[in-house]
Amino acid sequence: MKKKRPGLQDVANRVGVTKMTISRYLRDPQKVSAALRDSIAAALDELGYIPNRAPEILSNATSRAIGVLLPSLTNQVFAEVLRGIERVTDAHGYQTMLAHYGYHAEREEMRLMSLLSYNIDGLILSERSHTERTRKMIEVAGIPVVEIMDSESPCIDLAVGFNNFEAAYQMTQVLLARGHRFPVYLGSRLDERTLIKMQGYEQAMRDAGLTPRDVNTDRPSSYSLGGELMREARERYPETDSLFCTNDDIAIGAAFECQRQGLRIPDQMAIAGFHGHDIGQSMEPKLASVLTPRERMGQVAAERLLARLRGEVVTPQRLDLGFTILQGDSI
Repeated sequence: MKKKRPGLQDVANRVGVTKMTISRYLRDPQKVSAALRDSIAAALDELGYIPNRAPEILSNATSRAIGVLLPSLTNQVFAEVLRGIERVTDAHGYQTMLAHYGYHAEREEMRLMSLLSYNIDGLILSERSHTERTRKMIEVAGIPVVEIMDSESPCIDLAVGFNNFEAAYQMTQVLLARGHRFPVYLGSRLDERTLIKMQGYEQAMRDAGLTPRDVNTDRPSSYSLGGELMREARERYPETDSLFCTNDDIAIGAAFECQRQGLRIPDQMAIAGFHGHDIGQSMEPKLASVLTPRERMGQVAAERLLARLRGEVVTPQRLDLGFTILQGDSI
């Protein structure tokens, strides 16, 4: 049986004051005397009081809450993005209401409906591809929206990210400049960003007069999947001398598989990843990768969203934070 939560009256009875006094303290502790503040704080701790904000949210035009929709809660990329977001929202007294949708547009629609029911003030999204109903709900809600992870694709309102196509193009050029003539692109999930990166790789290959080759799957990325894709690449394309992976998980898994097969990196197989995670920079040989500004992206996205909530004009509409090519020892 669910235990009854202590309410304002329980706290008031413990301290010996009215509910209105407790409510005044919760809104602004400075509005009650110092001695009373200590007594109320002690009572709140003793009773384990949890504020119920539902009536406040329903009765006010603003909730001081920001909705954040992420495709994954286990992917380190989005963990770092969220850290950047909450650094800003915490500092400005906003709560983040988090939901994830597993890279499925229909599930994003369901999660968005739930978030909007809490009267959130703004929204941070991780994709550009949305269902028509999702777009309609956002239009009706009339709240500011920031889409992250890409700076080039058309956006609903504001966008903060980097150029995935250009990052992949430049990394492929680096592989080719190192003398590798048969790089294969390894992709997973097949989400929008994975496909944009593949397009950048393919363009760089065609510009060099070479034939693009890829091994893709819609399965989620992992170290073990990286090993599988690496084996499949060698089976399908025996001349493969290098791999450009959609993320560092795939790249590191491919490196482990090279070690199992006794292939020297980069002499017999060069490997490049994407996102520049610390684990890749700590391995031997150090992983070549594209360093992306994950935490800063979350921070800037939240700053721009809050600026819009303050009524400020925010330009440009799409902000490119750039990226850095890490030319590690693995290529």
